[in-house]
Amino acid sequence: MQHRPFPDLRMTALHDYRAPWWLPGGDLQTIWPALLLRPWRAAGPAYRRERWQAPDGDFIDVDHLQGARGAPWLVLFHGLEGSSSSHYAVAFAQAAKARGWHFSVPHFRGCSGEPNLAPRSYHSGDFEEIGWMLGRIREAAGAPVLAAGVSLGGNALLRWAEEAGSTATPVVRALAAVSAPLDLAAAGAAIDRGFNRLAYAQHFLRTMKPHALAKWQQHPRLFDRERLIAARTLREFDDCFTAPLHGFSSVDDYWRRASAKPHLVAIRVPTLVFNARNDPFVPEQSLPNPNQAGPEVMLWQPDHGGHVGFPTGRFPGHVHAMPEAVCDWLEAAAATEASHPL
Repeated sequence: MQHRPFPDLRMTALHDYRAPWWLPGGDLQTIWPALLLRPWRAAGPAYRRERWQAPDGDFIDVDHLQGARGAPWLVLFHGLEGSSSSHYAVAFAQAAKARGWHFSVPHFRGCSGEPNLAPRSYHSGDFEEIGWMLGRIREAAGAPVLAAGVSLGGNALLRWAEEAGSTATPVVRALAAVSAPLDLAAAGAAIDRGFNRLAYAQHFLRTMKPHALAKWQQHPRLFDRERLIAARTLREFDDCFTAPLHGFSSVDDYWRRASAKPHLVAIRVPTLVFNARNDPFVPEQSLPNPNQAGPEVMLWQPDHGGHVGFPTGRFPGHVHAMPEAVCDWLEAAAATEASHPL
């Protein structure tokens, strides 16, 4: 399969990436950035929040940073239980601001600090929601639109590009997925066992279950409340909440249909798929190889980095290199798209 001549990774901040010696292993490279490299509140972006009415009458909240006239517009889709204040979102905001770009973070349903209204939430294969959000940005932007997704948001963004096919190119110039769980069954099994179950699954469930119970208060009997209260794994949570609320027959049906990996060959817009091989809950053996990706897809799989970590620098380190590298790649891919048609 002939692939597009992609931008040279040697020009990015993460070429030949290796984690600092004092952060060995995928778990430390995941946990340290998430917990200890968060910016001070006073140093966070001065977002302007806008509320959009969704096609079903619900709402989502979108946080924006204004860029220079005619500058590219970067849209970031956050991860599970994330928001515009997540450490990686702030780092992307700072990278976009330094370049003079417009920057927007659409919040998935219920992730902006206020419960959404409809009898639904969000999920890893929410490509229709991604398409509607990107369409709204495209209508407002007088400049090229670039898109990035992190973890769950990365998988959902890829699913949109796969479903959209050639119709994605009028909407975005290039996109990137960082630490996306491309095979949801493999990722779900990994996060629910051993240390991962204690360190990661329980961390997510501490917020996911209260949000789900608040949804039950809005819409009684929407799902089996007692099963949800008893859920101890993400698989159990997805089986009793995420899957039935979004039209899937079971957790296995959800994970199968929402996984981006089987459809990477369908992507028709320049795409970077960026996964560390030591990600604690995206197993290395589940990552795609070049034969499983279409000609518009570049796979970047460094040995180190953890899950949405990629810390760099002297102690205590920082998380700016990954967003800088992704922005470098997106900018170069968008600039070369027209000059290298397939």
